[in-house]
Amino acid sequence: MTDQPSAIPVVMTVSGLDPGGGAGIQADIEAIASMGCHAAPVVTALTVQDTKRLQRFVATDSLLLVEQARAVLEDMTVGAIKIGMVGSVAVAEVLHSLLVDYPDVPVVLDPVLAAGGGGELAGDETIAAVKSLLLTQTTILTPNSVEARALAHEADTLDACAQQLQNLGCEYVLITGAHEPTEQVVNVLYGNYRRLETFRWPRLPHSYHGSGCTLAAAIAGLLAQGREPFTAVHEAQEYAWETLRHGYRIGRGQMIPNRLFWARGTEEE
Repeated sequence: MTDQPSAIPVVMTVSGLDPGGGAGIQADIEAIASMGCHAAPVVTALTVQDTKRLQRFVATDSLLLVEQARAVLEDMTVGAIKIGMVGSVAVAEVLHSLLVDYPDVPVVLDPVLAAGGGGELAGDETIAAVKSLLLTQTTILTPNSVEARALAHEADTLDACAQQLQNLGCEYVLITGAHEPTEQVVNVLYGNYRRLETFRWPRLPHSYHGSGCTLAAAIAGLLAQGREPFTAVHEAQEYAWETLRHGYRIGRGQMIPNRLFWARGTEEE
């Protein structure tokens, strides 16, 4: 008789492939694994990018994408779904149909509109599709302040942005503030049409490629582990900040979060 291992929570990550490994699917896999979960990756787009900029991308065929996702969902018990780069209107449409069929699976949506080093990842039509089709299915939305303003362009404050995004169907909105001119990085979690918590983090001296992916994927991993949304958001921010503090430069552009910093054992701080 063989001992059966404890069940490992499964997180499906739906995002683009960054060949440099700083953002996208690889970032998600590393963060999900760091939360003690198994990552089931579904690629929405192939990109040509490095740590400096995005050059171009090609969206995955939407039928192939949804077939991949359904194959996993029919075989495994998925504890959470993390969505990053959508890539096209067609992809948003099939993801909507998929999420409607699995309403009890929490969804973390990182609305990736541009690459960290620059370059558009979502045009106006794709942004409109994300707003109309995916926000209604989203448990936790994790835009940075620039993305929040782009998704809720009629709002005049970030608080108003969060309210508009909740009006579109999100249960929680975590707006991150690294792009704001503040001494500390101020992230704010919204729910029930009000501020639930303000988190303040020491501002680090570099810019990072894949930080948003890391945070959203970690939240999804913690939800799959059974954490409540507020706890998942708090603990994922702690992990994400440590990945940035331990970040490294491997290319000629932005720093890369060290999502596996914990695996190096003891080291000098």
